[in-house]
Amino acid sequence: MNSRGAASLLKDSILIPELSASGSFEGHDLLRRGFASVKSELLPSHPLEPSEKNFQLNQDKTNFATLRNIQGLHASLKLQMEFRAVKQVQRLPFLHSSNIALDTLRGNDECIGFEDILNDPSQSEVMGEPHMMMEYKLGLL
Repeated sequence: MNSRGAASLLKDSILIPELSASGSFEGHDLLRRGFASVKSELLPSHPLEPSEKNFQLNQDKTNFATLRNIQGLHASLKLQMEFRAVKQVQRLPFLHSSNIALDTLRGNDECIGFEDILNDPSQSEVMGEPHMMMEYKLGLL
């Protein structure tokens, strides 16, 4: 008989999955990922829904293309660099940010929209534990 013993023979002949919480039987971690959402996995319910989700991105692309055609490549690149710089400045992940600098660059600072009235941070349903959210953002979890 082999020096490895009977246990190793059984292990070699029968596939035994590792006892880890990975794969299709992994439990959902509510503290780190929140509630599982089936809505995000569904197809759009209306043909205009994908267009509405990408409205701001499409509008920015159109504005950059128009600016490039009118004033040249430098103006579009300068504005794109300003957009990137403004998007990098953020508050802590558990605090609400109004992104007033981004609204000013887009020209939305003088417009009153739906999100200005019904986007009150004190009425927000999303609030997490500050320490866990920072650890997740920094990649420590």
